Amino acid sequence: MLEGIVRFAQGTGFAIITREELLMIIIGCVLIYLAIKKGYEPLLLLPIGFGVILANLPLAGLMEEGGLLYWLYQGVKLGIYPPLIFLGVGAFTDFGPLIANPKSLLLGGAAQLGIYITFMGALLLGFTGPEASSIGIIGGADGPTAIFLTSKLAPHLLGPIAIAAYSYMALVPIIQPPIMRALTSREERRVRMEQLRPVSKKEKIIFPIVVTILTSLLVPSAAPLIGCLMLGNLMRESGVVDRLLKTAQNSLMNIDTIFIGLTVGATASADKFLTWDTIKIIALGLVAFSIGTAGGVLLGKLMYKLSGGKVNPLIGSAGVSAVPMAARVSQRVGSEEDPGNFLLMHAMGPNVAGVIGSAIAAGTLLSVFG
Repeated sequence: MLEGIVRFAQGTGFAIITREELLMIIIGCVLIYLAIKKGYEPLLLLPIGFGVILANLPLAGLMEEGGLLYWLYQGVKLGIYPPLIFLGVGAFTDFGPLIANPKSLLLGGAAQLGIYITFMGALLLGFTGPEASSIGIIGGADGPTAIFLTSKLAPHLLGPIAIAAYSYMALVPIIQPPIMRALTSREERRVRMEQLRPVSKKEKIIFPIVVTILTSLLVPSAAPLIGCLMLGNLMRESGVVDRLLKTAQNSLMNIDTIFIGLTVGATASADKFLTWDTIKIIALGLVAFSIGTAGGVLLGKLMYKLSGGKVNPLIGSAGVSAVPMAARVSQRVGSEEDPGNFLLMHAMGPNVAGVIGSAIAAGTLLSVFG
């Protein structure tokens, strides 16, 4: 009897769990705390945090070949989940502000500066080209794009890169405002922009088709992300596929979010996550995101001067692709100076442009290093 009890005890995870695994379980709990208590990207940080816990439970074998999470992870490995997330993003998003003000594309492009500068910084720190590309893409503040590129170029870094990307997305309202205020004057933040012109239904239908064709011909590797983003938007604007639109916005998006969060978190096993490279990645991710924000704001300042003071530089910060959170931050910082100033729709143009820009950047890096 006693021998059986001893054998049972030795066969439990308690007998062999390591300090490193315990630390990772604590990290998973912290992510869940941030999701529930602080409301930081709860739809993703909660399943990611729980995935971290599951991956570090000894003997569970959930990420080993044949385990539950191993099979679910194939959707990440094969590049299926991120484009489906883009499908839902497109179905939710109004591209009208971007169509009404095409100059917003420049602001979205400028905000990708963080990707390329961080890419070069990562190379200097000893990362390979594919690894540096995956780290740099954090600067786009686009979790699905970061996962898509990393799963292709540096899957061994997927855990820390995904956690860094989504953590910084969640911290957009905290990280961006100090940078925005430091780079702009009170006068610039108070600028009221002219109302955007109305955009016709025909324009909204033609836009996703044309963008898909042109960007996919220019950067074929970006076609999965851009194609799904624009398909979702076309379903939204066509008005003839309500059932498909509701599925893309709700059921499909929710299922995909659960799978991608859980399996990405499960890649953060102790042996892969607790390394000096992880610390470097988290630091570089913050640099990437900060430079991306600054790049958009600085181009906004240039447009402010060239337009004779008609462009509020704050909308440039929305060029990172955290939709629509970054646009809301632009609105919030602007309204602090002038409560009657409504920048949200103006900021949505660069915000949507940032989604397109980060996908193109990812496709470019994948073409070079894939």
